[in-house]
Amino acid sequence: MTLAKLHVAVLMGGWSSERPVSLMSGNGVADALEARGHRVTRVDMDRDVAARLAEAAPDVVFNALHGTPGEDGTVQGMMDLMGLKYTHSGLATSVIAIDKELTKQALVPHGIPMPGGRIVASEDLFERDPLARPYVLKPVNEGSSVGVAIVTAEGNYGNPIGRDVTGPWQKFDHLLAEPFIRGKELTTAVIANRALMVTELKPKTGFYDFDAKYTDGLTEHVCPAEIPDEITAACKDIALRAHRLLGCRGTSRSDFRWDDERGVAGLFLLEVNTQPGMTPLSLVPEQARHLGMEYGDLVEAIIADALASSNFGGAE
Repeated sequence: MTLAKLHVAVLMGGWSSERPVSLMSGNGVADALEARGHRVTRVDMDRDVAARLAEAAPDVVFNALHGTPGEDGTVQGMMDLMGLKYTHSGLATSVIAIDKELTKQALVPHGIPMPGGRIVASEDLFERDPLARPYVLKPVNEGSSVGVAIVTAEGNYGNPIGRDVTGPWQKFDHLLAEPFIRGKELTTAVIANRALMVTELKPKTGFYDFDAKYTDGLTEHVCPAEIPDEITAACKDIALRAHRLLGCRGTSRSDFRWDDERGVAGLFLLEVNTQPGMTPLSLVPEQARHLGMEYGDLVEAIIADALASSNFGGAE
């Protein structure tokens, strides 16, 4: 893809728990754009971000933020009000997709298979288990597996969970409790309404948590995944349907668990990431590369989608 030379503001950093990843994503994007002759303004988001974007007056903003407030609709609403075009999903989609419970409410009625579960007060965990063990506890609106805990019968969290034991219950007042799904960790990227492929993620130890995602050597990426054709087709179909149902733009990444003893019935969508990472270890660039799309091509394709959006400012 050859894109006309543009002035692109790359918005990165911020103050969420995913700040380091965002900086890696943003600087990678900025480097690729500069290598292709685009003018780039790097913006490490702070409380003066609106003034800094207004001063830069870019043709388009590449939103490389991860987590809140860059991925939850807050920054999207600000840029809508400013009349800026920006990459990735708009306000309404971002509000829904960052919230795992709202995502279920939007997708499950349309036949998208997702785990059951419920929101629980962290205080209640010190009295009793919300579900039969094993189960998973996760923050409702964090990404990159931040704050995820797998509670097993043999685990060291206690039974019930110890109040002083380190875990997400110490940071979040409420958590989403879901049944633990044994099996394989799979993920599928969607770019411009096309599902790419399926990658299996094999952490060397533990599970696919924040460190496993962003520390080189801790996770093996099997790309394409060595799984039955029917599971590959199901992942791609569900990822594309979820992308469209949520109203995602540009790119998204859908994460799955697959119980390989149950066939297609054992496949469950966990979440849809509306601003997937663009770091050297990130999954969307990896899948694109396997299909012959260079990193710079991917970045320009995401920008082209933002510029072609029929909705000014990127709102749905």
